Amino acid sequence: MQGKTWSQRLGGLARVLGIGAVLLAIVGTTLARNDLIPKMTGFMGLTFGILAALLALVIGLITLLIAWRRPAPGAARKALTGVIPAAALLGVVLTIVVPASKYPPLHDASTDLTDPPAFQVLEVRKDNLVGVETVENWRAIHAKAFPDLKPITLGKPVAAVIADAERLAKARGWKIAKADPASGRLEATAYAAWIRFNDDVVLRVRPSADGKDSVVDMRSVSRVGVGDLGYNANRVRAFLADLKGA
Repeated sequence: MQGKTWSQRLGGLARVLGIGAVLLAIVGTTLARNDLIPKMTGFMGLTFGILAALLALVIGLITLLIAWRRPAPGAARKALTGVIPAAALLGVVLTIVVPASKYPPLHDASTDLTDPPAFQVLEVRKDNLVGVETVENWRAIHAKAFPDLKPITLGKPVAAVIADAERLAKARGWKIAKADPASGRLEATAYAAWIRFNDDVVLRVRPSADGKDSVVDMRSVSRVGVGDLGYNANRVRAFLADLKGA
């Protein structure tokens, strides 16, 4: 094969891979977002899209190098139409993954590590300890990663706090599974990332020791995966902050 033929063919391959990578990522995650395919299937589409983008970037750069040394009609243009979308996809992924890489492999965040709020309507996944293996490990890793997640105390009756929490949950688009002011409990399904992974949330509100205030604990758990890139802890943090201002 002549160098000219190789560069043209490689350029065409880079273009197919680069454009295909973006389409695979967008279509897969969008279908999963709308529950037309399973969430993890959509996530795998994104994963394969990233791999295709990496391959497109490498092949495209090699093609550009060959075309620079031995110009071939259309080779550089084909390579660029693959390199540009591939680089864009990888750039978007890196802006999300790099900041989140500081988080440990946790998918269960709680303000109470000794007695986490329990679900009554929704169910915690059977393999909820995956990634940490034992409750003791979960507590130790969690305490180090999220030392700021603590119960909050509000100067309102329990029923009023649950009413505020239900309103905030609905405003976020969460699906309410239970809202019981009498028992001080709210359970709901929240959503994470573009794919809208299902995460289950429970709020436990109890009167303070003197009966004048309400003590609020919150827990957020992913239904799938090992690590959550900090989504559950951030959800707890943000929701309790809004609940304070309600």
